[in-house]
Amino acid sequence: MSIIVNLDVMMAKRKMSLNELSDKVNLTLANLSILKTGKAKAIRFSTLESICRVLDCQPGDILEYTSET
Repeated sequence: MSIIVNLDVMMAKRKMSLNELSDKVNLTLANLSILKTGKAKAIRFSTLESICRVLDCQPGDILEYTSET
């Protein structure tokens, strides 16, 4: 099982930089970068909610499940 993080795709669609998103969701650049690169082991619902609010998207636009076969 694999979860793919498409945060960079949504940021590009909204023409938003990592710095701008970091300021608007009140997260450090380092933590957002870890999430964006898919290296995060978990995400808080409150963080996901903030990101979705700022990017005007749904959680499924950011997180994607794929099965490894």
